[in-house]
Amino acid sequence: MSLQATLVLDARNTLGEGVTWCVRSQALYWTDIHASMLWRYRPADGSTRQWTMPERLASFALCDAADWLLLGLASSLAYFHLESGELIRLAEVEAGLPTRLNDGACDRHGRFVFGTLHEPASGEARRAAGAFYRLRADLTLELLPLGPVAISNSIAFSPEGGTMYYCDSFTRIVCRCSYGDSITKPEVHIDLSQAQGEPDGSAVDSEGGLWNAEWGSGRVVRYTPDGKQDLIITLPASQPTRVAFGGERLNTLYITSARDGLSAEALAQEPHAGGLFAVEVPFTGMPEPRFAGRPM
Repeated sequence: MSLQATLVLDARNTLGEGVTWCVRSQALYWTDIHASMLWRYRPADGSTRQWTMPERLASFALCDAADWLLLGLASSLAYFHLESGELIRLAEVEAGLPTRLNDGACDRHGRFVFGTLHEPASGEARRAAGAFYRLRADLTLELLPLGPVAISNSIAFSPEGGTMYYCDSFTRIVCRCSYGDSITKPEVHIDLSQAQGEPDGSAVDSEGGLWNAEWGSGRVVRYTPDGKQDLIITLPASQPTRVAFGGERLNTLYITSARDGLSAEALAQEPHAGGLFAVEVPFTGMPEPRFAGRPM
């Protein structure tokens, strides 16, 4: 089965990422990482708003506390208040290493799980210099036994929370592991090592299907809980980055994308690269988990 996503907003993001639906505000949030910009879009009236961040915003999470987000900035974690603009720095991550934060998502218990990626110097090869972490509600930071990693991505959790999905996009393999206070040895869930695209951001639907944006192949693929390809969504942008279920019934799949690295010739072929896309799907998502910590 195949569906076609259509353009919702011609955002022209350099690196649109982290798309997240907020049930409370009925709004969609995402980041343009390289522009250090947080975006919001309200489907009901088509309105948008942007917030400029003090550095690149790699990922974020909704919070239990009203109007607060937990930010995964390039170098650190922080709280951010949407109305006042107040920003509270929490902790540096991998200070002194050639890495930055990348993908992140809350687990079903309100803990923020995120990873980092290696930013190679000019002429240097990318390598597995990053790691995966978990921020608890009491703001203690825990290193997870899932690294090292070159490009962390695809962090998502099964509906009951007992399985975690993640990947190193550099290896093109999505893994799964039993997840809780302790984590078991991971196993391969999806192997894209021979495919055109590489796995980027993911979301899980209410039936346990994993929806993965495939950077470089212009498509999003749903995989069944046992890792079998089930449904393909194509879009007129070769670099989809992440997906989120939104809308009143949580059956609209929103997809962010990127223009980063595309030549002038490629952009002429896909002028809406970096846009926000959407398609109604025959599955429903789940409300996005919120970070349980309280800003001080």
